[in-house]
Amino acid sequence: MKQMIPFVLLSCVIAVLAGCRSEAAEPSTDSSIDSESNNILVAYFSCTGTTEQIAGWIADETGADSYEIVPEVPYTEEDLAYYTGGRADQEQADSSARPTISGSVENMEQYDVIFLGYPIWHGQAPRIISSFLESYDLSDVTIIPFCTSHSSGIGSSAENLYDLCSDTVTWMEGQRFSGDAAESDVADWIDSLELPESEVVEWVDSLELPEREVRTVGEFDFETKTVLLNSGYEMPIMGLGTYSLTDEECAVFIAALLEAGGRLIDTAYMYGNEAAVGQAIRDSDVPREEIFVITKLYPNQFDYAVEAIDEALEKMGLDYIDMILLHHPGDGDVEAYLALEQAVTDGKVHSIGLSNWYIEELEEFLPQVNITPALVQNEIHPYYQENDVIPYIQSLGIVVQGWYPLGGRGHTAELLGDETISAIVEAHGVSSAQVILR
Repeated sequence: MKQMIPFVLLSCVIAVLAGCRSEAAEPSTDSSIDSESNNILVAYFSCTGTTEQIAGWIADETGADSYEIVPEVPYTEEDLAYYTGGRADQEQADSSARPTISGSVENMEQYDVIFLGYPIWHGQAPRIISSFLESYDLSDVTIIPFCTSHSSGIGSSAENLYDLCSDTVTWMEGQRFSGDAAESDVADWIDSLELPESEVVEWVDSLELPEREVRTVGEFDFETKTVLLNSGYEMPIMGLGTYSLTDEECAVFIAALLEAGGRLIDTAYMYGNEAAVGQAIRDSDVPREEIFVITKLYPNQFDYAVEAIDEALEKMGLDYIDMILLHHPGDGDVEAYLALEQAVTDGKVHSIGLSNWYIEELEEFLPQVNITPALVQNEIHPYYQENDVIPYIQSLGIVVQGWYPLGGRGHTAELLGDETISAIVEAHGVSSAQVILR
């Protein structure tokens, strides 16, 4: 069962232009594919050549035809300059943007399978990929996406492209390749698809794949107990906030959380326990990739945000941090957020967001940044429901996370014993905490 609801956490909790060619690509002199026998096509858009190389290896492995998606108006260096408000930045900020493609695949009807490749720009596929998908009748075609990126997963980029396709398209799970991917990595991926040398249509039919459930950003999955972020990463829907915990308490509570199956831990520079949180994670037997760690930069760190990010990594002894938030609005918050964006590009941080930002602050802040926050973390509980703020934030494709869901600030006992909540407890045979968190 899935539904859109405010995200809540226990105690205090509820990408990038990758690979842009320095020189604009020249349109192909022969943009159509004239093979009459091959039914596999590798279509790709590439700026630096990274995606082009991956596409070439896929074509070699599968014997597919290749088609480069080339913009009618080539991108210049100025267009592709990062964080400057240039053409690429503007297109990625506008979901309706559809750059015109030079040329076409004139015999698209012959292809049963399309490998679709692109770099990740601001956590999504370049808008020209949307132009490509909307230019053809791809009914009954199988599409296998692949992307190139320093750190962002293929996640929501593929999901959003799938939404552009007809219901009869078979959309398979995609693959991300980093800039240092080798040909053997591509070969291993192709082998994992069990792609035979015989007719691809027979291969697709023989797979008997279950219908793939496409997740939307912000949608809860109560089976996996996760929510999908717009960065492409999945985050546990409940976790442990470490505000006011001593180092010794962090060790005990985090160990108990992980043993009970919890996987989200929230800390902050101002909590003074980042090192203890990192130590508890390293001391556990749970694989690092299963744990989702959130920390925050305080306003007094905004002036040296780059160093503060590195300091957090060093304190916790982690190779990366799953999410960093700006703890409160403050002087220099835009510049600090741009430093977080660069940390995403550098692979130091997977997702970024904000804490204690409301409608007025968001309306002023968001136009000044490039990567849409994956999360906004605010105080949310039955006595502070934020019924105007939550829908606004969710409408932007941002997940809402609540701190102090059980009241906090001296109101926990009052909230747990609330007359209305107690009546629900009595009617359903659950605890007050369960009622509040659901």
